[in-house]
This record gives sequence, C-alpha cells and structure tokens, in this order.
Amino acid sequence: MFSDKFGQVVAILGGQWGDEGKGKLVDIFSEDYEIVMRTNGGANAGHTVYVNNPTDPQKSEKFIFHLIPSGILHPGKVCVIGNGCVIHIPTLLEELKVLQEREINTLGRLVISDRAHLLFDYHMMIDALQENLKGKKKVGTTGRGIGPCYADKTSRIGIRACELVDFPQFASHFRENVRILKNMYGNFDYSVELEIERYREYSKLIQPMIKDTGLYLAQAFREQKKILLEGANALHLDIDHGTYPYVTSSNTGIGGILQGSGIPPQKINTTIGILKAYVSRVGSGPFPTELDNPIGEKIREIGYEYGSTTKRPRRCGWFDVPLARYAVRINGFQSINLTKLDVLTGFDTLQIGVRYFYKGQELDSVPADHLEDVEVEYIQVEGWKEDISKADSFQSLPENCKRYIQKIENLIECPIELIGVGQERDKLISRF
Repeated sequence: MFSDKFGQVVAILGGQWGDEGKGKLVDIFSEDYEIVMRTNGGANAGHTVYVNNPTDPQKSEKFIFHLIPSGILHPGKVCVIGNGCVIHIPTLLEELKVLQEREINTLGRLVISDRAHLLFDYHMMIDALQENLKGKKKVGTTGRGIGPCYADKTSRIGIRACELVDFPQFASHFRENVRILKNMYGNFDYSVELEIERYREYSKLIQPMIKDTGLYLAQAFREQKKILLEGANALHLDIDHGTYPYVTSSNTGIGGILQGSGIPPQKINTTIGILKAYVSRVGSGPFPTELDNPIGEKIREIGYEYGSTTKRPRRCGWFDVPLARYAVRINGFQSINLTKLDVLTGFDTLQIGVRYFYKGQELDSVPADHLEDVEVEYIQVEGWKEDISKADSFQSLPENCKRYIQKIENLIECPIELIGVGQERDKLISRF
C-alpha cells in the first residue's frame, strides 16, 4: 500500500519540462487513494496512461487525459479539478463522453471547483494572435488558450465556474469580456450569442459537479480519506521558477499545488518528483543537454516522444543534473520516480550533464537568464544491453543500469524509490 509509505496526502509533480510520466504514477497510486485532484493548468497538459487489456494481456489500452485526473480509471475514486485550473468545458465534456463510450462510469465521480476559471474559444483565438505578433520570439504554445485565460484571471475579468449557477450573470459577463477583448485585439470573428446559447446547455450538465473544493478536501481530510494531488506540466515550465519566457501560465511547482487545491502545506505528507531517465522538451526554449543529432532522434523514436496534446515531436537530450537539483530544491522532493529507464537500453555509453558553466565560470544553479548560452560538463557511464522491461526489483536490473540509477541519485541528492521500466501499470519497480 503506497499510503503506508507516503502518507495520507501526497503531491506528485514533474521535475523537468513535462511529459515525465506523471499520469502513470497517478493512475497507479489511485488504487490506494480515494480522492485525486488536478491543481493547475488546462487542456495543454496531456497525461497518458496505458492499461492492460483484460481480454488480451498482450495488448494495452491507451487513455489520454487533458483535464480529468487519471485516477478516474479506478472505480469509486472521486476526481477533482481544482481552483488553480482553467477549464474548457467542451474539452471536458468530450473527455467524459470518450470515457463513457469505453464503459468507464464517471457519474457522480467528478467535482469541479467553483473558483476554477473557464476557458473559451475566444481565448484560443487570442492565443494564436499573440503568437503571431511575437514573430521570432514565439514561445511555442499549444494554442489551447491557456495564457490568455490566465491573463484574464490576473486582470480580474475572468469568468469562474460559480457563474454558471447564475446564468444571466454569466451571459452579461461573457458579453462584456468579448467587448473588452475585441477593443484590445481588433474585431476578431466570434459569434457571442451562439457561444452563450451553447453554454446555456453546458451549464445544465456542469452545475451538479460544481462545489467549494477547498471545503470538500478539508472535510475529506478530517474523515481520514487519502488524497492525491496531481500537478500538471513541470517545474521548469513554472511561470515563476521556470525557463521564462518559455514557460506555461500557471505555477507548476509545489506553490501551484497549494494554491490550486486550498490544502495547507503542513497537511502534505510527501512530495514525489517525476524525472525521466533522460530529458525531453516540447516547443521553444533553452535546452542545455539537447541532442540535436541521431542519438536524440533514436531516443525520440524508442521513447515515442511526441506530444500527447499537440503530437509535436519532442526534443530529447541527456539527463540534466542541475535541472533536476533545482526542481528538488524548489519543490522539496522527498522521493523520486525515475521513468522511462527502458528507453535507454541498448546504448554503449550514456552521458549525464553534471555542471553548467557560463563564460568560463561554474554556476551554482540554473540561471534566470542566458541558459541557452551555458556549457555543460558531462560524465560518461557504461550502458546496458539487457531487456529490463520484465524486471520486477532493483536487484534484477543489470549492474550498469543500477549504477546509472545510483549515480543520478547521488548527484541530485534525493532517493530514487520508484523506477519505470515500461508503459503499463505493472512496469514499476519499488525500492521500499
């Protein structure tokens, strides 16, 4: 039982640039936790879960979640979308429809924070307009409208889920927002009244799910229910602590978990960081250990490194110690899940980036600026050829594979207690 080891309330967070495999660990932990909460971000995040097919053990079923926590696959678990999220209702309803078509019962199992902000199609249109205006300085957003929605939230003109309960107020606020935004961005083609009528129907479906989720979690905690907090994206995409401006628009670290859930910090027993055995990144931005060569392409193909949300090919590179140490420090990780270790099988040697230098001077941490100009010092370790996908314990891994894990563990100064050796649920090694 994971709760015996990690406690009543656990937070799971990405420690690189996302796509580390958070969805898989959340799915596995959900067997042991009663409430699973997504705390930040929107439909720009894609959490992929592979589940063994009960009728054909040789095949896996693939589920991709953009808004709903991946714990929904476990019967009886309650999934919560927190106040730190931005919700595109049509995407949410489509996810629910797909789950129902695949005979996953979601009735009464999804709760939405009354304080979560709503994302509309006009946010997506503005997202595209903003990216085009940036020219060569494009961030490489997913185009899902996340930034413009969070901008409305910060500008105090955002529309929250609670407004769907009072539809006349919602409609009035909606019309006023579009008027303001058209004055800012030009008279973009958008049918306001048609959208309002769509949301009149959506509101009938969504209203029963809307609750004060901060109060809901506080009551669940008092009842000794086990709570799993799921962060979206990863620390180096954090609006404050990430590789700005090539970041997302929310707090993706531990601060986002706290603010996006309403849970006070002292109630979180364990913070688990997810790190890939290598590093990947989608979109623009600095990437010190990037392999823009056949080795990077090989890692991409073996690991199928293509965006869950956009299908864009991910940039791949060697494991980056300064990047990971920074995430450990900011998030206070107490345990690490090292994922996709199986992807590195077959390489004669592996590189690990251990230090950054800028203009000949060693850096103490990840710099706020000029990350694209740092030089990386690497160490080389021996690879392994043995298939590790059937390994069920640390002891059963090849010696060189164990050395690789231990080397990373020592360098980042955080225990690696969970190891991913494949896509499916059962491809997880515990070291406790």
